[in-house]
Amino acid sequence: MIKVRHIKSDDAEKYMKLYSKLDEETIFRLYEPKERNISLSEQIKEIENMINNDDSTIIVAEESGELVGYLGAFGKSQNRVKHIVTVGIAILQSHVGKGIGTMLFKELEVWAKRHNKHRLELTVMENNPGAYALYRKMGFEVEGVKKDSLLVNGEYINDIYMSKLI
Repeated sequence: MIKVRHIKSDDAEKYMKLYSKLDEETIFRLYEPKERNISLSEQIKEIENMINNDDSTIIVAEESGELVGYLGAFGKSQNRVKHIVTVGIAILQSHVGKGIGTMLFKELEVWAKRHNKHRLELTVMENNPGAYALYRKMGFEVEGVKKDSLLVNGEYINDIYMSKLI
């Protein structure tokens, strides 16, 4: 059974394991495999800072004690953009299509409303139709395209900018 909850500092090692595996199994990530350089103590500190920050959160999906996906919502403290969070989501390929993305986004909206967030925004690689379909299903709309935004395996990829007002 999948449990969706907000991250805790003692999740740091499992979270690092999750995103390392995600970086290896899909090209739809900003980081390439083994490109991240962060120690466990630094990861714990980042998670604790996020827990103590009303502008950002990480929501994790857990199955049998292992993290299988996450959604990060990253806000800013400046008054003019305090209502905005930038969203990043990733789910292990073995768990795609099981409703986890929907569960993560639903929990995000609960958190966002509780923290007076009004605008959710994200980008999706143009060649990632599964993620694009999830975002559309969750109410995100296309705002524009950033051409040749990413270089993946020697090929330029467009990024689609999407947002949802809540």
